[in-house]
Amino acid sequence: MKTVNITGQALPAIGMGSWHLGQGRHTEQEEITALRTGLDVGMKLIDTAEMYGRGKSETLIGKAITGLRDKVYLVSKVYPWNANRLMMERACNASLKRLQTDTLDLYLLHWRFGSILSEAVEGFEKLKQQGKIRAWGVSNFDVSDMQDLFAVENGENCAVNQVFYNPASRGIEFDLMPWAAQHKVGLMGYSPLGGEGASLLRHPLITQLAAKYHTGPSSVLLAWVIRQNNILTIPESGEAAHIRENAQALALTLESGDLQAMDVAFPPPTQKVPLETR
Repeated sequence: MKTVNITGQALPAIGMGSWHLGQGRHTEQEEITALRTGLDVGMKLIDTAEMYGRGKSETLIGKAITGLRDKVYLVSKVYPWNANRLMMERACNASLKRLQTDTLDLYLLHWRFGSILSEAVEGFEKLKQQGKIRAWGVSNFDVSDMQDLFAVENGENCAVNQVFYNPASRGIEFDLMPWAAQHKVGLMGYSPLGGEGASLLRHPLITQLAAKYHTGPSSVLLAWVIRQNNILTIPESGEAAHIRENAQALALTLESGDLQAMDVAFPPPTQKVPLETR
């Protein structure tokens, strides 16, 4: 099983996202079963945010991990307008209550807009001292944002940057990925299947490779994302069957010729590309 070091832990390189969970796309029980299936097959990390369904995703996850907290690496995210001296602890407490836990393994600033980095870092460090979070990081930060963060006192304690990454969106490879490696910041990639609509699942090359490896298109895409062991990715699904297909990628290694074909179909960046977001 491929692993990635995140906050000092070797975690399976594929976790579970939850952007649409708890919001009626599937029944509650189907989604709880999907999450528990993921844990059973080794996908330890579950990612959520106070934004997702205005807390409904966190509430669903809280139900799913009842009695299983020690098997989960739990991540949530705070709105930028809550990442300040007045609101941060309150926002974290609300997330903890919905998730039915006392501690988050990782707490992320969802994006930078409108947030004062010094106050955000101060808030994260305070929550860490209180034992409410074990580590903190950011999401949707480009290199310049990371440089600004590291210029703030204790900013270098940022453990993770969660960013948009899939074969059709490879901009981070040019500068952000090398910067993160140099500064020992973990990377977590969201929307590995292509974002809304997951159009990459129907790409001719992806379906061809899926047939070759006797697996599903999502397994091929996820195996590509985690090919270099330097990024953990968090596909979302509310169906147990899809979760099992995603997990197959943990044991799938694409042949060099197929990786070259992927580079032809989805060329790597040759210059700076503005950070993409979902």
